Amino acid sequence: MCFLLFIFAIAPPESVIVRDNPNDAGGAISITWNHPVPESVVGYRIFRASVPDGPFLPVTDELISRTDYIDTDSVLDGAPYYYLVRAYSETDSATAPVCGPVSAHAQWFNTNRLNVLVLTVIISALFIYYIIRARQGVRMFIRKISGLDAIDDALGRATELGKPILFSFGLGYITDMVVIAALPLLRRIARKSAEYAVRLIVPNSDPIVMTAAQETVKEAYTEAGRPDLYNPDNITFLTSDQFGYAAGVDGIILRERPGAIFWLGYFYAESLILAETGHAVGAIQLAGTTETTQLPFFVAACDYTMIGEEIYAASCYLKPEPIMLGTIKGEDFIKLLLIIIISTAVLLGTAATLLQNQIPAFHNLFEVIVNWFAPSS
Repeated sequence: MCFLLFIFAIAPPESVIVRDNPNDAGGAISITWNHPVPESVVGYRIFRASVPDGPFLPVTDELISRTDYIDTDSVLDGAPYYYLVRAYSETDSATAPVCGPVSAHAQWFNTNRLNVLVLTVIISALFIYYIIRARQGVRMFIRKISGLDAIDDALGRATELGKPILFSFGLGYITDMVVIAALPLLRRIARKSAEYAVRLIVPNSDPIVMTAAQETVKEAYTEAGRPDLYNPDNITFLTSDQFGYAAGVDGIILRERPGAIFWLGYFYAESLILAETGHAVGAIQLAGTTETTQLPFFVAACDYTMIGEEIYAASCYLKPEPIMLGTIKGEDFIKLLLIIIISTAVLLGTAATLLQNQIPAFHNLFEVIVNWFAPSS
């Protein structure tokens, strides 16, 4: 009888390792183990205590089938813990020796995100390099933006016709990057309108944007030496309602019949309504937005359209400044670098799929590269 009990007795877990869970913010302990006869095990249970003599309390309410576990149940950083791993069969159980002490700690750096650190260093180095070159006076090429070159022509035409100018930020808020990028353009347009003594109308859908626009126009008129021409009543708040704003701007266009209209900011479904009204009164229209769904309507109804990031580069294009110029050149180089990386990954992936049977090592190399750029954890 004793012999039969010995035959069916379950062996305890072996090679139990308890350690702080790596690459986390703390509060977790990792436990791993092996079992000499895994076929005889129906599950495991983890027990934890704060002293080696116990009492040991179960960490898991149910049996777990795998041979690893991460304990996050009220684990305090820096506190010592001791663990027991118990294996269960259909009729018996066996416990491994006590392991510990072990304590949890937060890591300063997640090594699984080493790729992010490398890319961040490369991107930062490119920005710093081009900013330094720009400050040294090195001439850098910026692609021609036809719409910005047409600003003076549009203002000149409005002056010849004796008609006002209309500028709209759309439905953007002051926290939107496209609105911030449009403010320097408003400044340039306002300064030219002051020099030409042309009325500038700026209807707004947000009161904070209206305040920023008033200050921008006032400073531009002062710089041009014509503060007397500044009229805050020309920079007004209409409404925050989308189509109420569109109706109000359309009414201004039909009454004032401006000679030049600038749509620079955030625009949505009202974009075609506004642009078609401007086209109906014969105004020269320049549009710029980052909303790609509205760009086709502006392209169809306006004379010039700045697409996507062109509006972000506009202020630097009009008045090159070392930091902005270096940033733009750095971004262009980064985009080229990303295109090369993506193209290389696509080619390697295609080759790995085609050659995985003939050259298994090539497929393994591709998996290593992919895991480095996009780790699973």
